[in-house]
Amino acid sequence: MAERRLEGLALKVGPLGEHDRLLSLLSESEGVTRLAVPGARRPKSSLAAAAPLTLLQLQVGGRSGLPRVRQLRVLRSFSELGRQLESLSAAQALCDLCLQIAAQDPVEGLLAMLLLHLERLEQRAQSPDLVLAGTVQACVHLLTLGGYGLPLQSCCLTGKPLDPPLGQWEWRCSLLPEDGFAIDAQPGAALTMNPSELALLQRLIRPDLPRRRDGELMGPPAVWLRLLAVVERWIGVHLNRRSRALAMLRESLLTGT
Repeated sequence: MAERRLEGLALKVGPLGEHDRLLSLLSESEGVTRLAVPGARRPKSSLAAAAPLTLLQLQVGGRSGLPRVRQLRVLRSFSELGRQLESLSAAQALCDLCLQIAAQDPVEGLLAMLLLHLERLEQRAQSPDLVLAGTVQACVHLLTLGGYGLPLQSCCLTGKPLDPPLGQWEWRCSLLPEDGFAIDAQPGAALTMNPSELALLQRLIRPDLPRRRDGELMGPPAVWLRLLAVVERWIGVHLNRRSRALAMLRESLLTGT
């Protein structure tokens, strides 16, 4: 295998043998690549910096089998996210989601989108409410980019536009995880949303979090927890895997309230 250079984010790092590490790297060119990092578990190894949430520049090679990291340079570290349980859980959830989305093929722009949302998490790490809202929006953005976007524009049963009538509190929209969102309270729904909750979810496809005129975040924490539940159910069905990190984020927020 020819020597090559890779630049990407360490999504996951685990043990490999007695002294090595197994690195799952997200790069723009190759998507998710699994690499052996020889001797990285030795305290004085020059490759010990292969750690999760680290943007790395790598020299990779190997004649057969698992590609091996020859050299590495740290370009950026998001280790500060580990200081708060909420921000750490959120970052792990986004990395796990990218592992699933790009498991087979590269997704153009996925690395850049992930880096953007990790930077935002750093800025919001001291505010659990903003971490929660930012995580929900990041999941919406990453899912859309990866081809698993939530179908928020029309009813999956009738095809009618999903136009939430704000102020009509009796109106309901149902999440049918296999299909999408349907008007009214439907049998077998995973959960239902009122007009305000659906309108807030629809706004998350925009670049920035929805805020009021005074700059404060729209929606109370309880509503954002419901939107987190929507994202959790969608990921569980369409990517066939429950997100433990999102569940950890939910538990930490509920424990702290």
